[in-house]
Amino acid sequence: MTSVPQTTIGIDFGTTNTVVSMTHGDGPATLVRFPTTGGEIFAFRSALSFHAVMGANGRPNELVTEAGPWAIEAYVEDPLETRFIQSFKTFAASAAFTETKILNKRYLFEDLLADFLLKLKAHGGPAMETLPPRVIVGRPVTFAGGNPDETLALTRYEAGFRRLGFTDVRYAYEPVGAAFFFARQLRQDATVLVADFGGGTSDFSIVRFERDAGKLRSTALARSGVGVAGDAFDYRIIDQLVSPELGKGSLYKAFDNRLPIPQRYYTAFARWDQLALLRASKDMRDIRALERTAMEPEKIARLIEVLDDNHGYALYRAVSALKEALSSQDEATFRFEAGSVLIEKTVRRTDFEGWIAPELKAIETAVDQALERSGLGPNGVDRVFLTGGSSFVPAVRQIFLRRFGTAKIESGGEFESIASGLALIGREPDLDLWSEKARLPA
Repeated sequence: MTSVPQTTIGIDFGTTNTVVSMTHGDGPATLVRFPTTGGEIFAFRSALSFHAVMGANGRPNELVTEAGPWAIEAYVEDPLETRFIQSFKTFAASAAFTETKILNKRYLFEDLLADFLLKLKAHGGPAMETLPPRVIVGRPVTFAGGNPDETLALTRYEAGFRRLGFTDVRYAYEPVGAAFFFARQLRQDATVLVADFGGGTSDFSIVRFERDAGKLRSTALARSGVGVAGDAFDYRIIDQLVSPELGKGSLYKAFDNRLPIPQRYYTAFARWDQLALLRASKDMRDIRALERTAMEPEKIARLIEVLDDNHGYALYRAVSALKEALSSQDEATFRFEAGSVLIEKTVRRTDFEGWIAPELKAIETAVDQALERSGLGPNGVDRVFLTGGSSFVPAVRQIFLRRFGTAKIESGGEFESIASGLALIGREPDLDLWSEKARLPA
């Protein structure tokens, strides 16, 4: 008889939130909770802040790092002197991202990840004081980015998680983790399609669950994924409502010519991590110079203020509020106010759905790929489990309603399903069926 591990741990390192779950013996998976001034939380924001403490000589003598809600508090308290980074998972697989400098200190991706994980562990208190040697880490089916390098991403993950003290780091697909979570409520054999919508990726997995001698057995049938999700929806909102007010589409003078403001300044809004990095890039010098030659200098002045004064988090909250409102209303007001910048517009749900049409098409294609790879049609799927924040977007749900009908679709555990499922995978007798070690370059 295979013994049950004493403790297993699953970590869902997400683009927006990170969740940790643990099992003890053959008990249920339980979430690690983090005490805050507003009460306990289990969805730990995937964000970092860096703040320099000045010495008596007027020079920085200490770099204070925070993560999660504490990073947000540090940013809100002193936005001008705090470097705030969120959604940094989205450049894990990007070879173009090599490093960033924060207050003259060089950070690789694995440095950012390790700092984040160490702070998460510290805030976890007694529950995370003693960790098992093995961890099951969630990974997307397809990493975010235009040309993602999976090996590079897992190499960076490996370095970051080993600094937390883990000696056996294994990876399981995020929708498979969600499938294990969902399977707890099954009362009969079923083929389940799990759709997991994160901030950077949308992932799909089809798993067959069967009971044998009282035990639930599972077989992976197919998976697919696409590197677009909630953050891509955010960008469409910003591109339509905010960027034009910050100078996109306007002109500047160059000698006797009138030229368009470079688009690359606004593509940075496509990912929250890029927005944080733009503030410290050489492009800022060019943006400042543009204010003197722009045909609409007041718009460039707004762009400079948004970047200089670190208004990215306020913008993120405004965009999230609009998405949430449009999930239950046909029309809502977008309001972004930070410093002297105020942008307020009415948005219809149909407008939003038109803006995100390319992403909806990509998601739809990935769902069909999973079905095709499994050899099943929609009728061969018994249950559909939707999880993740973007599963609330009506146009996203319609993709599944059209294929499977209302009766088969369930949702829930939007933040906890993956981490809890990963922890449950950790006590499977044959881990190689459900997880793998990173195949690192020699």
